[in-house]
Amino acid sequence: MKSRSLFNPMHWVSVLLGFIRDVYMFVHRHIESSIRMQLILTFVFCVLAALIVRSATSPLFANANQYPTIDYSAGVHEIDSRARSILNDINNDYSAEERSGRSGSAVAVATSEQRITDIISRYNQWNPNMKILLLDLDGRVLFKSANATESKVDLHSIIRNAMDARINDRRYQNQEYSSFYPLDLQNAKAYLVVSGMPSPSIVYMKGGKSPMPMLLAFIAFIFLFFWITKRKMKYIGELAHGLREISKGNLHYRVPARSRDELGSLADSINRMTVELQQTLEEERRAEATKNELITNVSHDLRTPLTLIMGYLRLLKDRNYESDTQADSYVNIAYGKSEKLKSLIDDLFEYTKLSNKGDTLKLDTVCINELLEQLLEEMVSYAEENELSIVRAFPPEKLRVTVDADKMIRVFDNLLTNAVKYSRKPGTIRVLLFREADYVTVRISNNGTPLTQQDVDRLFDRFYRIDPSRSSETGGSGLGLAIAKSIIDYHGGDIWAECEGDEIRFWVRLKLAE
Repeated sequence: MKSRSLFNPMHWVSVLLGFIRDVYMFVHRHIESSIRMQLILTFVFCVLAALIVRSATSPLFANANQYPTIDYSAGVHEIDSRARSILNDINNDYSAEERSGRSGSAVAVATSEQRITDIISRYNQWNPNMKILLLDLDGRVLFKSANATESKVDLHSIIRNAMDARINDRRYQNQEYSSFYPLDLQNAKAYLVVSGMPSPSIVYMKGGKSPMPMLLAFIAFIFLFFWITKRKMKYIGELAHGLREISKGNLHYRVPARSRDELGSLADSINRMTVELQQTLEEERRAEATKNELITNVSHDLRTPLTLIMGYLRLLKDRNYESDTQADSYVNIAYGKSEKLKSLIDDLFEYTKLSNKGDTLKLDTVCINELLEQLLEEMVSYAEENELSIVRAFPPEKLRVTVDADKMIRVFDNLLTNAVKYSRKPGTIRVLLFREADYVTVRISNNGTPLTQQDVDRLFDRFYRIDPSRSSETGGSGLGLAIAKSIIDYHGGDIWAECEGDEIRFWVRLKLAE
């Protein structure tokens, strides 16, 4: 079947059509994606169209620059034609005499002379303006027409003028013309001279090519080039309009991508630039709002302990106390508030460094099992004071991670402290450690007040407190979970929270050390 199809003409036709289609699609794609190729093809097409217009209009203007002039060539040809006719008649007459055998007798000579005279007279009657002369070799006139008066002429002058007239162009000269031919008369050499004024005629001469075909071709080129490139120029105008709109601050404006060439790529780049600029401005606005919020929250949280410290110090300064014991109490309260203020400032400083990537991690490979074991041992007494127990589930495998140990302790300390603070008492805190492929995951869970999804999503926001009535006096600085998230992000890990019923779970995932 395959060999049979090779000899099928329709098979080769389909192959040829497929090849032509592939070539067309290849060329079409390249032209469609290159404005340079489009301009080249447009220029070539316009040039060819202009050449066609020029060729089509040239015949219409071929006679546009003609001008009339007097031409004597027809009259010259007429004189020359008469001279040849006379020459032929005389030669024919002598040929007849020779055939009759009477060419040498006196009667024949007389008769021949009479016939020459008759021939000359006949042609002179047809055109009285022409002079007909029959000359011997010395220029003496043997026969002449009735209007000729010469008995002898300068034969050399006539010959020279006749030759000049045949060689040179005398089309525009108004002067007598002489036609000169040699002939034989009774075995004697003679010359036939026919002269006269050539008859003039009006002819039209071409004065040069008309510029109109070239002008029309140029107009056709300009029109076609303008018409074909009109859509591209309109598109360029749209791009320029889009840039003006964007420069005015309208970042929601998008320029249309109408082609696949460089202009379409430019439109895509403009749109991408607009999107990125819009995102940058939105990030700047959010950063500005965050900065204002940070300043407001910091001002509020710093003002409360600072006001208390100043109040108790003023009491001490004014000695407004009843006993030394009361004074010591004021000092202890002021000192406690100052420690609280220092802790808040330290947390704020730590969070700022982590958020701005201004801190350097002191990375080391540690065993996450041992780190959590040590931390949980330190938290046992604090949990028992709050009627809580800690349950752990660790694998026997030593799971090692490359982290900054001090900062990682800060993360888990914040998570465990929060679990103790916000657990239902009495209760249980559960710590789970397990491996997932190339990652280690830690889960810390406790039972407490159920949280909405909105609260869960905002747990790691700075200064966010689930209970708005809580302040730095009762609920910490509000930066603990935000600092924990910054540390985990700094390590390239993940941290998130979940709430199912009254169970709140915090998850930390870190990549295992290689």
